[in-house]
This record gives sequence, C-alpha cells and structure tokens, in this order.
Amino acid sequence: SIMAGGALGVLIPPSILAILYAVVAQQSVGELYAGSVMPGLMLSGLYIAYVLLRAYLNPAVGPAVPVAERIDLAAKLKLLRGLIAPIALVVVVLGLLFTGIATPVEAAGLGSFGAMIVALVHGRLTLEGLFGASLSTVKATAMVLWIIFGASIFVGLYILKGGQTFITETLLGTGLSPYGILLLMMVLLVILGMFLDWVGILLLAVPIFVPIIKQLTFDGLFGLPGPSSDQVLVWFGVLYLVNMQMSFLSPPFGYALFYIRGVAPASISMATIFRSSLIFLAIQVLALVLVVVFPAIATWLPGLMYGK
Repeated sequence: SIMAGGALGVLIPPSILAILYAVVAQQSVGELYAGSVMPGLMLSGLYIAYVLLRAYLNPAVGPAVPVAERIDLAAKLKLLRGLIAPIALVVVVLGLLFTGIATPVEAAGLGSFGAMIVALVHGRLTLEGLFGASLSTVKATAMVLWIIFGASIFVGLYILKGGQTFITETLLGTGLSPYGILLLMMVLLVILGMFLDWVGILLLAVPIFVPIIKQLTFDGLFGLPGPSSDQVLVWFGVLYLVNMQMSFLSPPFGYALFYIRGVAPASISMATIFRSSLIFLAIQVLALVLVVVFPAIATWLPGLMYGK
C-alpha cells in the first residue's frame, strides 16, 4: 500500500510527469491536472477499499494500534497545525496552474520561494539544507536534459526518415478499431515501463502516439459515450499517466519496489515485495480500464473548469 500510494504522485497534481507530458504533447497543464484529479481519487478509493477488505477478512494483517501508543485529539490537532502552511503553499501553486495565471516554470519558482518561507517560519531553513536541495535539483535537471537531448535526436531522425508516417499508416492499416489501437499502445507502454525510465518513455513514445491518437475517433464502448474530439488528448494523457504509475510497481525494475526494499526489514525478501505489488498492479489495470470505458472520469472536471 505504501508503494502504490507513493506511485500516485505520478498521476495527481503537482505531477512532474504531467507537466512534461503537456509540454511534449503541446497540451494545457491545467487541463491535464484537472483531468487527473478524479482518476487519482478513484485509485485512492480503490486502494483504501482493498486494504479495508483485506484487514476485515484477515484482522491479523492490520491489528489495532496499542492503547499506549495512541494519541489524543489535542495532539492530533497540534500535528495538523503544522500542515497548514505546506497545504496552503500547494493550493496556491496548483491554483496558479489551474487558472492559467502562471506557467509551470513560474509556478515552480513561486513554489520554491514559498517553500523557503515555510522552512524559515518553522526554523528549518539552513544554508546546508538549501545547498543540498539546490544540488539535487541541478543533478535531476541535468539528467532530464541529457535524456531530452538523446530522445530529441532519436525522434528527429525517426521523423526525418519517415518513421512517423510509416507507423501511422501501419497501425491505421491493420484494420484494428480505434480502441484496438489504443489497447496496443497501452500494452507497449506497460512493457516499456518494465525496463525503461519514465522520462525516456515519455520522450520516445508520446511524440509517436499523439499524432496517431489525433487521427482516431473514439465513439465509446458498450453503448457508452466516448470522449469528445477536443478532449481526446486530455483523456489519452490521463491514460498515459495511469499507465506510467504501473511502471513504478512493475517487476523487475519498478522504482517503488527498490525504494521499499531499501527501508524494509531484512527479513522481507525482494520476492515477497514483488508478489505484494501484483494486487496493486491489478487495481491499476482496473482503473485504466474504467477510464477507457468511462472517459468522463478524466474529462468531466476539465470540461467543467474550461468549458469544453
């Protein structure tokens, strides 16, 4: 549950992957963030439902907290008071993005400045901490820029040699329905997510898939309505984000699997962690199917906020 909950950061705002997807696919960050809210809440609800059901069927896996370790209401409120400033900062940054007042870069700058103010108010701002955060940011940015550099060369050569036209004509000429082509894309993303970094997948797959999606019409499944033409790319973007969540839990190279291995007791083997991730992968597949069958899960809120 910790691994699955952590992977939600890929989907829910302020997801870095969503920003990069919006840049590569030339979509609105605000619309994509709005589209990811309901799927994120749905996945959270599915995780909670599974954990509650599992604990109900087998109480031994989720025993009650001993009375001596419980804290009273006053202590809980005191702990919650410390969250007011960070939550306010997140609300302000997301509000700037949702309303279009600030670009992602501007919102990130304001968020960083606000985080420094919050740290100063809490007495946690130090030169050592500021230097460490800056160094980590530079390293992460350099890594992403090098990946972008390599992927841009690959995609540019691919398009120059007619690869985009070839793939598009091949997929459209297979006789598969639009949903069949979408299924093929989702399966390819799952396979890539088992072995590649999500940034690399984004820069390699999205420039190839998005032009194809633009040419397809999704009329809905089982008599249900499909996404409207002006919301198809937002819907596909949310599907992509849900899919990339799976890469964090997918053996053999899922990031979350190794993160949890680093903090878990030595008695818990890697095989046990792999097995424990399978049920949450199944829940993510269920969520992916639900968003495909009921596209309004991803398109209702953007339509409400942006009038589409």
